[in-house]
Amino acid sequence: MRKGVIFLISLYRAFSDFLLPKSCRFAPSCSQYASEAFASLSFFKASALTLRRLFRCHPWSSGGLDFVPLEKKKTL
Repeated sequence: MRKGVIFLISLYRAFSDFLLPKSCRFAPSCSQYASEAFASLSFFKASALTLRRLFRCHPWSSGGLDFVPLEKKKTL
């Protein structure tokens, strides 16, 4: 399922380059953030982080650097 989502994001990125102006206030862009999240985290955690990021990406946002958090390894 994660690979399917990453594929859809890559399609969006390929077509949005031609159709939409660059307007993301964050670095990395929201689509790149989502790709990295789905590649490195569980589906549910990546979905939650991506939605959180998309809700924060609006014209009144200050933007800035926002990287995908590293998954903490559980130790016993």
